[in-house]
Amino acid sequence: MGNAWRKRRSAKMTNAAVLEERLRECVHALLNRPWIAKEQDPEMYYQVKERFEQLKDWFMEQAGLSLISTRTLVKLDKVPVIAHPWMGFAEFRDPMDYVFFTYGLWFLEGRTEMDQFTLQEMVEQIKEHMMSQEMTVNWTVYSHRQSMVRALKKLNSLGVLHVVDGDEDSWVRDAEAGNVLYECSPHARYVLRRFPQDLSSYQCMEELSDPIHYPDTPDGASLRRRHRVYRRFLMEPVVLDRQWSEEDKYYVTTQRSSLIEQMNNMLGFEGHRYREGLLFFHPDLTGEAQLFPTPQAISDLVLLVAGEIRQQLHAGEGAFSVDADGTICVTRNELESLLLQIREKHKDYWSKELREASSQVLADKVISHLCDWSLGEWEDEQLFLIYPVLGRWEASYQISQFVE
Repeated sequence: MGNAWRKRRSAKMTNAAVLEERLRECVHALLNRPWIAKEQDPEMYYQVKERFEQLKDWFMEQAGLSLISTRTLVKLDKVPVIAHPWMGFAEFRDPMDYVFFTYGLWFLEGRTEMDQFTLQEMVEQIKEHMMSQEMTVNWTVYSHRQSMVRALKKLNSLGVLHVVDGDEDSWVRDAEAGNVLYECSPHARYVLRRFPQDLSSYQCMEELSDPIHYPDTPDGASLRRRHRVYRRFLMEPVVLDRQWSEEDKYYVTTQRSSLIEQMNNMLGFEGHRYREGLLFFHPDLTGEAQLFPTPQAISDLVLLVAGEIRQQLHAGEGAFSVDADGTICVTRNELESLLLQIREKHKDYWSKELREASSQVLADKVISHLCDWSLGEWEDEQLFLIYPVLGRWEASYQISQFVE
């Protein structure tokens, strides 16, 4: 009798754990994908649909984010508090790419599902509309065609439009000869975020960061603050105490237990309070999101920099300036010198590209990677700040020894 009860209880706990894990999978998928399309991932689509009300309520209550559901997709309408450079499209190289991407969506909004049209038809209508708004576009200019094609390829990769026949690259080479036949998908109207008010009612860019309309009351201000804090934790790799406003920092400090519990329950994140701030870690080595350290060699180099700084500080050798919260202040020359020391120690394990790169190139790569992951930033033109959270990792090369 006792054994049977224990087995039933164990099975119940296992089922509960499976349901909890599936819920977390849904949360991560919604946060890290533009949307979940039924035709591309029907299993995840129906998992979200089964838990739609629970997910919808949690995202709205904690972060003010809307969960959208249609017969073809489910989408979390993500609104960052701070628009970081890495949040853009990696494929885009010029601001004009975003302009044509937006006007491509404008063109598609006037089309119905499965409607077909040509590239020439699309670009001519976009040109006419832009010129009516006193914007300059000239398809005989090679760079304009390149930007338009990058925008079209992004729309295609998102599943907003489908290529039926042809190739955009031929149009880049010859604006008169090249043409492509497209088909419209039902996803076009869901790419851009929805605003709670008419755009003409906003007075400044900062107002656009509110995902919903907040009443001008103490309760409205409190709700906006909670949503702001959760959105930063959900959408940014790390947020240190020094990066919060005093108001938001007070909320993070006083509501630490609730934040850790909510992030653990819904995302499985492990939260810990350190001197520099409240930090969350993914418990596994892989996940829906890209995790730090990445598989790229530059992450290894960044970790070696962190280890070398730590060793020099412990040995009393480094002349680095250290702030009260553990932030390391380095000049560019100091960082380049440090990288040359690291290369001398570990060059046998490096790729040819890194071994032959100049100290300036190595420093550029390291600084860019640190900024992308919110692990450092320029304080001014001379000093670069390396945040103490980087010191939570330690890396070294493992040498295999074979014994006969």
